[in-house]
Amino acid sequence: MQFQNTLAFAQSLDQQDGLSAFRDQFLIPKVNGKDIIYLCGNSLGLQAKSTKKELDKQLNAWENYAVEAWFEEDTQWLQYHHAIKDLLAPIVGAKPAEVTCMNSLTINLHLLLTSFYQPKGKKYKILMEGGAFPSDQYAVESHVKTRGYTYEDAVIEVFPREGEETLRTKDVLAIIQQHSEELALILFGGINYYTGQFFDLEAITKAGHEVGAMVGFDLAHAAGNVPVKLHDWEVDFACWCSYKYMNSGPGGISGIFVHEQHFDSDLPRLAGWWGYQLKQRFKMEKGFIPEAGAEGWQVSTSPILLMATHKAALEVIHAAGFENMRKKSVLLTGYLEFIIQMVNDQVGEECLKIITPKHSSERGCQLSIICKRGGKTLFDALVGQNIIGDWREPNVIRWSPVPLYNTFEEIYFLGQTLLNNLKTSC
Repeated sequence: MQFQNTLAFAQSLDQQDGLSAFRDQFLIPKVNGKDIIYLCGNSLGLQAKSTKKELDKQLNAWENYAVEAWFEEDTQWLQYHHAIKDLLAPIVGAKPAEVTCMNSLTINLHLLLTSFYQPKGKKYKILMEGGAFPSDQYAVESHVKTRGYTYEDAVIEVFPREGEETLRTKDVLAIIQQHSEELALILFGGINYYTGQFFDLEAITKAGHEVGAMVGFDLAHAAGNVPVKLHDWEVDFACWCSYKYMNSGPGGISGIFVHEQHFDSDLPRLAGWWGYQLKQRFKMEKGFIPEAGAEGWQVSTSPILLMATHKAALEVIHAAGFENMRKKSVLLTGYLEFIIQMVNDQVGEECLKIITPKHSSERGCQLSIICKRGGKTLFDALVGQNIIGDWREPNVIRWSPVPLYNTFEEIYFLGQTLLNNLKTSC
């Protein structure tokens, strides 16, 4: 599509947008009665209007049934997560039995590492992307240390080439091959939180399996954002949070994926009552027997109120259709890229450098931008003008136009505001 830097063009795209009605299903923060421009869905998604309704429903069940709400026919808290699994599985390309929602992201990563990081002999090393989100680094550090290794020896980090911002897939695959006899596990983010690069998960998984390594992904910035096919790609495990592109609330419940090939394996796991076989759970007997599928990795009782916000948000995604969301996302983020380029052209130099890959297959909603002069000052100025993005040290602004609630007109106005600020500073 040939983009244009005009209000009329942006409005015409909004008029043609088949998902435009979904914006009205979200609560947009306001300042002085006017909607802010919210481009921070990569950090915290907005609240769906249906969230309160579903939450109130479960609060009423608690009020009216108390403990019996776990078993009442019209509440069935005991199996409340089953409906969520059916909504969640298509978003991550899984079978319903391969996913469940539980805990928070880093807790789930620890649980999965306990199962899938099994060093043996000289195969004890873990391959990660350099600059992975700190929680992932900390989790991996703790696991290699508890197995008697040092981070420096056991963890291989892959960094971009000198002078480049993002990884080349062929370099990742070459390092996998180079360390083929040492790798026990490959753990990558689906999308790098800092650069916004969407990695080639299928190619990485295939290469990892060819050298006998387990392969897992942290999909915090990918789930609900980009299309993934965890089952078809034969990914061993994955985990994600739900409060970004799934709009399930601050600190919302996390999710996990375990490929069905591991359901009957003898992988170790940290067990808890909620992961015990459901039909026998209330017999309270010794000896852990896991529930079938990913549910067998559950540990603690399901947090119904967190699940309620998750369920409400997933129902909106289901109604919109993830394929439709992705199609709009590619167009919306492409328009943001175009507008930033137009701002640079009008300023007369590249004040704003996009470090996120250009091709849509290598990114999701997020564009990460380095402002070459006064980046934090520019970011703060935009916040003061009710444009909310995300700042990441040392020098990156992240903007993420989300297809369910952001508009092309908002992107146009971001460009105009950027131009006004940069003309005086760049």
